[in-house]
Amino acid sequence: MSYPKIAQKSPYMISMKEGEKKAWCSCGASSTQPFCDGSHSRENTGMKPVIFKCQIAEEIFLCGCKQTKSPPYCDGTHKSL
Repeated sequence: MSYPKIAQKSPYMISMKEGEKKAWCSCGASSTQPFCDGSHSRENTGMKPVIFKCQIAEEIFLCGCKQTKSPPYCDGTHKSL
């Protein structure tokens, strides 16, 4: 199987709290999308999650297609898939 897997062809809207830290799944294999559950290690994807921290409380859009050029954030690439 090739990685990254497309988890969904739309972004995930997530409400974040100030200072909250998350690990975004970059391989698409996680069962807890859009966040990492360690599947990259179990499936030997050669990929690692992207760790990010929210600076202010806000709603953000995380990439679901795993093809973004600005991980972990959606850049609209899913529209061309």
